[in-house]
Amino acid sequence: MPGHVNPLLLNFPDHFETARLLLRAPRPGDGRVVNEAIQESVEHLRPWMPWVHPVPSVTDTETHSRRMAAKFITREDLALYLFRKSDGLFVGGSGLHRIDWSVPRFEIGYWVRASLEGQGYVTEAVNGITRFAFEVLGAQRVEIRCDSRNTRSAAVARRAGYTLEGCLRHDDWSPDGTLRDTLVFARIRGDEK
Repeated sequence: MPGHVNPLLLNFPDHFETARLLLRAPRPGDGRVVNEAIQESVEHLRPWMPWVHPVPSVTDTETHSRRMAAKFITREDLALYLFRKSDGLFVGGSGLHRIDWSVPRFEIGYWVRASLEGQGYVTEAVNGITRFAFEVLGAQRVEIRCDSRNTRSAAVARRAGYTLEGCLRHDDWSPDGTLRDTLVFARIRGDEK
């Protein structure tokens, strides 16, 4: 078993790029552009994301962005915002969450603004974040979890080379108040894509 890692002492970049995207940690001042994407996407996010109940204001989103910027610095959560390199448009949110630095193990979450759905941005981001987790952060395991009814999210996990390990029945509450089943996908160090 590896020795204890103090994540506060880990040095790694707060941004990186893929072919079309700049992925970076949240910063003060991001609230407005993130909130514009949320407002555009509420109906697409509502079935899956509890944080759109109620729909956040610009102030709420700015507060959240600043909180996530602080958590990135303390290595508690590594939220990443996705921006299109060609024009700087905010594309969506992702990152590495539910971190266990002792393994290290991470979970990738993601959402994309409604007008950019189906254009491969999330799969591209997940592939980039997966590489970052394994190559830069030394991950041993990276997971993607989603509601079993969220077929688009599950398709991203499969396209990114993740293996479905199981379905946790009645694992959590959905935003609509029903019990949901959660699909658990994972990649581990050494998995071939």
